[in-house]
Amino acid sequence: MALFDDEPKKPARAHEIGQDLALLSVAELRERIGLLQGEIDRLEAELAAKGASKSAAEALFRR
Repeated sequence: MALFDDEPKKPARAHEIGQDLALLSVAELRERIGLLQGEIDRLEAELAAKGASKSAAEALFRR
């Protein structure tokens, strides 16, 4: 056995868009929904922050 056989494994992706879901259990599907909902919440928060920044910049330049 060589020294370099223990290459680090790539972490499994939590979810991939378009992935076959037929082999997942109900618990796994619920877990993925939770992960995706968390990501949606994070994206919506960033969108709101960017909207607030844009509104503040527009207000500044209207003066």
